[in-house]
Amino acid sequence: MKTLRIIPGRTVPPEAVGAVLARDLEIDGQRWSKGRRLTPADAGRLAGIGALEPSHHPGAGGAAGEARSGRDAGASGSVTLLVLDADDVHEDDAALRLARAVAGPGVELRGPASSRVDLLAAADGVLRVRTAAVERLDRIDPLLVFTLYDGQTVGAGELVASVKVGPHAVPGAVLDRGLALARRGAPLVRVMPFVPRRVAAVVREALRPQDRERFERGIALRVESLGSTLTGVTYVRDDPDEAFAVLRPLVRGSGKVDLVLTAGAALTDPTDPLFVAIGRLRGRVVRHGVPAHPGSMVWLARAGSTDVLGLASCGAYSRATAADLLLPRLLTGERASGAMAASLGHGGVLIAAMRFRFPPYARMLEPLSPGGARDTQP
Repeated sequence: MKTLRIIPGRTVPPEAVGAVLARDLEIDGQRWSKGRRLTPADAGRLAGIGALEPSHHPGAGGAAGEARSGRDAGASGSVTLLVLDADDVHEDDAALRLARAVAGPGVELRGPASSRVDLLAAADGVLRVRTAAVERLDRIDPLLVFTLYDGQTVGAGELVASVKVGPHAVPGAVLDRGLALARRGAPLVRVMPFVPRRVAAVVREALRPQDRERFERGIALRVESLGSTLTGVTYVRDDPDEAFAVLRPLVRGSGKVDLVLTAGAALTDPTDPLFVAIGRLRGRVVRHGVPAHPGSMVWLARAGSTDVLGLASCGAYSRATAADLLLPRLLTGERASGAMAASLGHGGVLIAAMRFRFPPYARMLEPLSPGGARDTQP
């Protein structure tokens, strides 16, 4: 890429056609934005107008992009153009190509505008970002990708990421490096939509009638607001046989559900009836606690094709906790795993300022606890 400075009112060289404006320009009241590719008509217009004078507006030597009333942002009335080499890619084209490579399922594109392409959620769901790959791509100057948090609940039409190119043109070889990285492996940015799931709740905790009603209302709010169905809530005594009898039809046979929510199990006691029952069903706990607070005593298990999400106490369901970051992902069809839990660590200090990461229903729950508060224990 090379620069070309022309004086309006004089003959414009042929190479000006297809060149790019380096700064904003205002011609007879019409704003030409920086990045504009000059057409033959544009070049003819520049050749036919009177010479421009340097701008005397405040900040005339300031940031690029500031409109000059009837004047070019350049010195001595000249206009600076960028003549692209054969291998150079214009900013808008580069941003659009990169955005198409970055975007995965559940994402729609908007733009480009000023070399920026926005990625929008196509449906309500959970945003997934390959954060390490995004960081590697962002190390390629001048390619820019920026997103919301991985695992954040998003709504249809919400901005989830943007792709931008810094200068007005990027060498094709540099763009190709970014495209190759973006296309390697799973998509860098995707939205996993919520899918209807069958959810049951099993509780090993004695509750007063008013607390039971509050707990069941909180469970239903979570499940139904994310498009799934709560099939029922069952209370079991401190008895492994009873817990097994309740869980078995939920993980096998025609009454099987996709997800079981539990409360009241003692995570630190491997002989707790719920854990014994899961073992008898040939299931296993895949994560004992998660790296987030409040809710670090959340646990995850799998039994056949059924996932289990457990909290230590029913009382925790009245608050927004780490479980409210895991539940949306489980209701997109993602399976419970240690990797799912581990991903909560970055951003896992769930103070009130982090509420934006939660589903809308979390705004109706009790405020998130301060950083020093302890998790609820049985």
